[in-house]
Amino acid sequence: MSPEFVNMFKEAAGMFLFLAAELTVLFLVISYLVGVLQEFLTPEKIQSILSSRNGKGYFIAALLGSITPFCSCSTIPFLKGLLRARAGFGPMMVFLFASPLLNPVIIGLFVVTFGVQVAVFYFAVALAVSVIAGYVLEKLGFERYVREEAYQVAESGSSCGTSCSDSASNKAPKAASTCGSKPEPVATSCCSAAPKPEPVASSCCGSKEEVEVEISGCGEAVMTVKEESRWVRIWHSTWKDFKQVLPYLMLGILIGSFIYGFIPTDLIAKYAGEGMWYAIPVAAVIGIPLYIRAEAVIPLSAALVKKGMAMGSVMALIIGSAGASLTEVILLKSIFKNQMIAAFLAVILGMAIGAGYMYTYLFG
Repeated sequence: MSPEFVNMFKEAAGMFLFLAAELTVLFLVISYLVGVLQEFLTPEKIQSILSSRNGKGYFIAALLGSITPFCSCSTIPFLKGLLRARAGFGPMMVFLFASPLLNPVIIGLFVVTFGVQVAVFYFAVALAVSVIAGYVLEKLGFERYVREEAYQVAESGSSCGTSCSDSASNKAPKAASTCGSKPEPVATSCCSAAPKPEPVASSCCGSKEEVEVEISGCGEAVMTVKEESRWVRIWHSTWKDFKQVLPYLMLGILIGSFIYGFIPTDLIAKYAGEGMWYAIPVAAVIGIPLYIRAEAVIPLSAALVKKGMAMGSVMALIIGSAGASLTEVILLKSIFKNQMIAAFLAVILGMAIGAGYMYTYLFG
């Protein structure tokens, strides 16, 4: 094994360990803070705000979209809920564009990886383009390209696919006991079909409730339900989300570390460096079918920048991959007609390419 290979391996391993530790802590801290915020701003409140403004409140829609998803729900199901609530079309589109791009975790990764200036530029561009696109699409009458079935209310039924807030109405009451009467059974959570209480019962959103059994003065068992602490429940939800994102995060860090350690700097600078006019649109187009979460693209992009890739191209790559994906387009087919799908992709590609060239012009 040559000394050159050993040095490259050491550089890659060092970069991997550094990024893994730094981004893990960052993800957990920001996700927990977002979870605290979501305790007070539920999906129902957001839906109520957007549906009550009748097409107004574009900036509010963008800011509200920046703190989604809720309880591991994706943007698409939440968008369907807004349609059924007859929310304003413009704010709904702003929400659709802004939600995947202005995620607090992504903004935090931008700050740590590229600095405050890049993060502020990214946030400003994503916010402005989302608001403008939503307003223009509404004024051009693109609401007519929403499928009629998207407005239909789904049949109600109990399932585990509900949001966390649904569990509030299904919490088990404390059972009261009097002499000569039997204690009332403890109500089960929305994910439990059997009325038989367990020592620890999990709700559909991951929170836990402890069932305590006490002996009353009448000699009868009294069962009470002790709800888990709000802060502990938020931590459990944060840890669950982190475990879901962890493979993507580690994949991005692994690929980025490999590029940092083994790919020659001259090769990347030659095809994606400053002055390559085609690099930005190519990066934007590649980003959509790439289908890598932004949590993975950002550490990957950090390695590309260190190897000589222009920041404008990196900006286009991140916006393209975070703003749209083939899977999202397929899901949107159940809501929108082809004309609206084309407009959605045009906005994301235009935002990615425009941001790339704008960054190059302002800071290049």
